[in-house]
Amino acid sequence: MGNQANSRQKRSTSESTVEVHSVMVECTVTSRFAHTVMTSTALNKANSSQEIFFEVELPKTAFITNFSMEIEGKVYVGEVKEKEKAKKQYEKAVSTGQTAGLVKASGRKMEKFSVHVNIAAESNVTFILTYEELLQRKLGHYEILTRVKPNTVIQQFQILTNIYEPQGLSYVDAKATFLSNELLPLVEKTVTDKKAHISFSPTPEQQRKCPGCDGTLIEGDFIIEYDVKRDKRLGEIQIVNGYFVHFFAPPDLHRVPKNVVFIIDRSGSMYGNKIKQTREAMLAILQDLHQEDYFAVILFDNVVNCWKESLTKATKENVAEAMEYVKGIRDEGTTNINSAMLRGINMLVQDRQDNHLPEKSMDMIILLTDGMPNDGESNIQKIQQNVREAMGGNMTLFCLGFGNDVDYNFLDVMSKENKGLARRIFEASDAALQLQGFYDEVSSPLLLEVDLKYPDNQVDSLTTRHFNQLFNGSEIVVAGRLMDNDLDNFLVEVFGQGATVSDWDVLYPDEEYIFGDFTERLWAYLTIQQLLEKSKSGEPDEKANATAKALDMSLQYNFVTPLTSMVVTKPETEDATASPLIADKLTEGKTQQNSLVRYPGGVQPSLGTGPTYYRLLDGDPHFMIELPNRNDALCFNINDTPGTIFNLVRDSISGILVNGQIIGDKKIPPDGKINTYFWKFGIIHQIFGVKLEITTQEILVLQDGKQVNVDLLVTKDGKLTVTLKDSVKFIILLHKVWKKHPYHRDYLGIYTVDTHLLSPSVHGLLGQFYHGIDFEVTNLHPGEDPEKPDATMFVKGQEINVTRGWQRDFRRNWKGENVPCWFVHNNGLGLIDGVEADYIVSDLFTAV
Repeated sequence: MGNQANSRQKRSTSESTVEVHSVMVECTVTSRFAHTVMTSTALNKANSSQEIFFEVELPKTAFITNFSMEIEGKVYVGEVKEKEKAKKQYEKAVSTGQTAGLVKASGRKMEKFSVHVNIAAESNVTFILTYEELLQRKLGHYEILTRVKPNTVIQQFQILTNIYEPQGLSYVDAKATFLSNELLPLVEKTVTDKKAHISFSPTPEQQRKCPGCDGTLIEGDFIIEYDVKRDKRLGEIQIVNGYFVHFFAPPDLHRVPKNVVFIIDRSGSMYGNKIKQTREAMLAILQDLHQEDYFAVILFDNVVNCWKESLTKATKENVAEAMEYVKGIRDEGTTNINSAMLRGINMLVQDRQDNHLPEKSMDMIILLTDGMPNDGESNIQKIQQNVREAMGGNMTLFCLGFGNDVDYNFLDVMSKENKGLARRIFEASDAALQLQGFYDEVSSPLLLEVDLKYPDNQVDSLTTRHFNQLFNGSEIVVAGRLMDNDLDNFLVEVFGQGATVSDWDVLYPDEEYIFGDFTERLWAYLTIQQLLEKSKSGEPDEKANATAKALDMSLQYNFVTPLTSMVVTKPETEDATASPLIADKLTEGKTQQNSLVRYPGGVQPSLGTGPTYYRLLDGDPHFMIELPNRNDALCFNINDTPGTIFNLVRDSISGILVNGQIIGDKKIPPDGKINTYFWKFGIIHQIFGVKLEITTQEILVLQDGKQVNVDLLVTKDGKLTVTLKDSVKFIILLHKVWKKHPYHRDYLGIYTVDTHLLSPSVHGLLGQFYHGIDFEVTNLHPGEDPEKPDATMFVKGQEINVTRGWQRDFRRNWKGENVPCWFVHNNGLGLIDGVEADYIVSDLFTAV
């Protein structure tokens, strides 16, 4: 949640012409159904018009239900329409492409909603965004997450949450990532038996980082966790206005033993931090296994290796042995998902046939992969079919997609076809914790094949009432419509694991906390979510029917879902007619076209990836990732001690390896900063047995007796072109420095061409970018250098600060030319996988 302003007038960075007068987040929860209204008012204090931005982050699981802007007494309201109709209206009105989607980026838990409008001098604007969601119980609690990023001190700032749970509250906790000892007392919390009131309203002075400065302490996540009392074994049914909702999370159930096969991708693309974090997470997960559980570990690249040929009881001795095996996981090879999955499934099937596993236990497979199947069976639909047929509806599949290169939709559908679910693991320092967190959610099944039965003659329009499993700390929710409004009670039966329980007391909430129809909206929300899931898998007719029903209900209840869009018309201005914007719902695994960002140079990037032709490394070591399809580039520097050798390119499939060694200045310059440069490269083509060592003084070609499959072309301007047969081409430039220069030395730059000829598993400091990268740039604002503005980049599931600058490109002439790029600070942290230290190798021709 935040406001920014971007004046059309040139102004100093210290001058503030926009005052964000108020920001309020008001969340009301009734029976887990949360209704949140974000309101922000900003004033243009300048004597000329300027653009004002409204930017908030909302939970991925929420549906936007309303957005409006009030400008000079006129209200502009968003209208929810079928996505295709909205798109046509948008395209008809806007031919320039200068206006784009309002929902622009998707992170781990949140997605960003952003809009900017041009406001006349000394005028104000009020933005109001409303969204709704059914809170999901995970690990024993519900979570209300509000992300706050006001970027400046706000005159009136308030977060207000009211919770009403007719079952009664067992605990309520409020916390925030930005709460210091001084701010903690400002969180006011009042909790009674069924209600909680939480507020946080810091004054402008309490928000400031320091007295008199505009910097704010209020930046991060404000989190409320709570749970409800669970006195009854079958939960609670609540009825309001002809709709009922049934919450089922029985206490005091014994966990069901599980038989779990871990199938772990160790292909070349798992290089570096990914494989290290996977090892770390697996060691923790293995220690958490219960003694009555059975488990197996399967590793795969282009070949499949099993720790043992059948599942093993999770005794202390067996777990310790498995942990030693996991410690030895190394990355190599291509990705054969099909063979690995079938091996794991067959292992479970065989152990079942041999009565090796407990009769009353749950069979599950957990697949972890970071890439596309590119070895063996690579047809995604065929793999899904093979897995579905082999599992036969008798086991549960959980898929974890590691990073941004994975085909998440492939994993999502394959999981849902086999009673499970998929989850994306974001590449970041806490990836191991993400893996453990997911495992914690699914590691303790309490009930299997749960059926909830309601009287046929009393209810209709039921949401899903069969569940494959109920995990400890989660909750089953069923909603429906009543045929008879005057029911006092009705019989409910719950079947699970052969046991049948029946009983019921109906609870009528004594307050209508949000609005009288909250049970109906909760029912609609849940129904739409489940219809959207059905539209992804099943028979074509079922998919079509589910999609049509979900669309009708999205329009009826004014929800922005993946099938609808909200069209918002911006007001007319002096230099533009009224222009519409579209708010869409992002879905995991898909990206949306980013709204255009203006910055020096006139280049306008957009979200998306495509073929990338050049990657270059030159200077002190300056890395540049050129993106021709976006007419843009990313760049970063790597700084380390002279003599360090880095892995730049590593492709185990095509057998190509490139390492580079840096050298420092002759002596410390007057400014105390030693520059480092690449002065030596080692290039290996393992298939042809060829090694090249290229330094600032010489070129050495080493071979093992085979025909040389490398072409070398040296030109008089110090350019060496290395062409590897049927593969990538490298251009290496020699930069000559005046021999008597007191500090600097000769150095090399390397440029890669035809990178598309390398395999998808290519990695290294340069290689990881050879097949494109998704990123989005927003929040452009003045930086330390007036000529180089800063911005926020969303890349690989995280936010990083970047600066718009220039990098020298020497491909076309020895003088070089300035190329605009987004500069990533701190040795490329956040842009590269892991940290720069992960790429250090011991020798010029060493792969690890």
